[in-house]
Amino acid sequence: MSADQIAAVVVARNGGPETLEVQQRPRPRPAPGQVVIDVAASGVNFIDVYRRQGVYPVPTPFVLGMECAGRVSAVGADVTDVSVGDVVATADAGAGSHAEAVAVDAGRVVPVPDAVPVEVAAAAMLQGLTAHYLTRSTFRVQDGQWALVHAAAGGVGQLLVQLCRSAGAHVVATVGSAEKAQIAHDLGADAVVRYDEIDDLAAAVRAAAGGGVHVAYDGVGKATFDASLAALRPRGMLVLFGGASGQVPPFDLQRLNAGGSLFVTRPTIVHYTADRQELLWRAGELFDAIGGGSLHVAIGGRYPMARAADAYRDLESRRSTGKLLIVPE
Repeated sequence: MSADQIAAVVVARNGGPETLEVQQRPRPRPAPGQVVIDVAASGVNFIDVYRRQGVYPVPTPFVLGMECAGRVSAVGADVTDVSVGDVVATADAGAGSHAEAVAVDAGRVVPVPDAVPVEVAAAAMLQGLTAHYLTRSTFRVQDGQWALVHAAAGGVGQLLVQLCRSAGAHVVATVGSAEKAQIAHDLGADAVVRYDEIDDLAAAVRAAAGGGVHVAYDGVGKATFDASLAALRPRGMLVLFGGASGQVPPFDLQRLNAGGSLFVTRPTIVHYTADRQELLWRAGELFDAIGGGSLHVAIGGRYPMARAADAYRDLESRRSTGKLLIVPE
């Protein structure tokens, strides 16, 4: 491969993981206000699934991936706070992070402190910032409250459990296997409910929480939405932040009244990191917790670009625990 070419994972057409191809692309050059990151690792996320499927429309072909970390190899004009050689991370690599190098707006990168390994930074950005805004802003969990965390052994789920517990909240975690149940227990969940062992998920959650939860963090979507709503206490909030099992269909808003003046919100990270100072605050708190040892980021698997389709199959089948990474060869 020439120095002017890089390898990248490309979505050739919308569809399943089989649509992914490793292709050669021109090495990116920074436009004004951009930096080029030589990617050490990039994260595998459900937002990438939605983009690949066409749920979030992006013209094909395009390089997949939103999140990465690595060392800056070039800076464009007008960039003042990032330098060549800096180790940085981003949750918003607009040009596609599953590549050997990517050009990113300098305002969307954050510095990675020495105490945080670069692969951990890549693993933490999108899911870590998501867990931060969900627990600190969308519904700010308080000491003594009860929170429901679905898919608690997954990447976001593990971080949600830890951040809720660090705020003094109690956690009911839901998982689908004995192995995942042990992970949730080890992270500090007060109660763990197995999807595969019960018929009435909402009733099990309400019983574990002594009458219901104040907030339900639901990234599973279609398969758990009704149970999440039914598990809430009066005036509780369902925070729907993803659709791993499919998108939630329209529903009758009167259900919120009948359930006890409930709230439902569908947040996205874009609106919680649009301001650079807010982005730096969230990333700073996240990396401080990781570097200080109070927040553990589990890396569940590393895949070369040639096996990117396998990484997404593992993510979408829920076979994985922790965060999956694509690592350039």
